[in-house]
Amino acid sequence: MSHLSAPEPVKFLAAIFSAESSLIAEAVGRLQAVVGTLDYISETFVFDQTEYYRAEMGWPLYKRIVAAETLIDPADLVRIKLACMAIESDYCEGDRRRVNLDPGYVARQRLVLATGKDQGHRLYLGQGVFAELTLIYELGEFRSLRWTYPDFAGETVRNIAADMRKKYLHQLQSEGRIQS
Repeated sequence: MSHLSAPEPVKFLAAIFSAESSLIAEAVGRLQAVVGTLDYISETFVFDQTEYYRAEMGWPLYKRIVAAETLIDPADLVRIKLACMAIESDYCEGDRRRVNLDPGYVARQRLVLATGKDQGHRLYLGQGVFAELTLIYELGEFRSLRWTYPDFAGETVRNIAADMRKKYLHQLQSEGRIQS
């Protein structure tokens, strides 16, 4: 028989993209009000693996990935996704988003993203929010799955995720949750 226990805390992350680089910086500031101090902010890179957002957001798109210093309970993902949607809404022009925030987290074995869109491979968390297993960590690296978004499947984002995972494991070790 299994015994229920609380999960390990996880490292919050968000992918933020826009055609207006100044909005990415503003969104980063707004996000810190929700999740606290950020301890990882990637370089800005071009997000051109899909043109899905082109009509709505413009082109070219730029992206940064950030992570929070304080580890979170994975169940907090619903609350944070709703807060990210509110930030996006504040920057809308009519029905057109100008900035997109995709929150998620890194854990030892996975990278998970939150979404409002239901699909067969997504699990419902509550309040209209679903979780997607986006990357799995095995054999010493993050690996994509057949549904992984093209940018997350690429080397740039997988390397960023690996850096975040190292920082996360160091935090767990510092807190005495794992041995060195």
